Amino acid sequence: MVTLSTERLTLRPPDSTDAAFFVRLMNDRDWLRFIGDRGVRTPADAKAYVEDKLLASFHQHGFGLWVVELRENGKAVGICGLLKRDTLEDVDVGFAFLPEARGLGYGLEAGRRSLEYAASELGLSRVVAITVPANEASARLLERLGLSYDHTMVNESGEELLVFAIRLSAAATSTWTG
Repeated sequence: MVTLSTERLTLRPPDSTDAAFFVRLMNDRDWLRFIGDRGVRTPADAKAYVEDKLLASFHQHGFGLWVVELRENGKAVGICGLLKRDTLEDVDVGFAFLPEARGLGYGLEAGRRSLEYAASELGLSRVVAITVPANEASARLLERLGLSYDHTMVNESGEELLVFAIRLSAAATSTWTG
């Protein structure tokens, strides 16, 4: 499983030592509002989620959601990476950060590195992202990453989702590192 880096961040695969971080992240008010309740309340729940969902993606697809750490101190501040959902034709980029890590450019930096990896290492020519209409901060970040509104869809729960998309090329993303 690949680890990525930027000037300020390390993006590494999750592991069982991240349980407390995931409990905190996945019970954040904005996570629950915009992403949804995954039922992760205890370290044991988080370990199971990491193994059954997050690491399963790396094993099945060769990519997934990386834990985003600060290079200066190793503190986990969020997650970012690539997902392959059954409900979407394309791979999508996703992210979530702890409240104190928002607005500091970490999402932009990690998102750019994830898209660069999608183009240069995975050879993907198109990546999408989804967000609920109320998550304006997420939509703004997606636009800063170069994604544009593509269409609206309704998920299996009847929830409306905005779908953003970007066409990738290895040459276009080579300037994103750092």
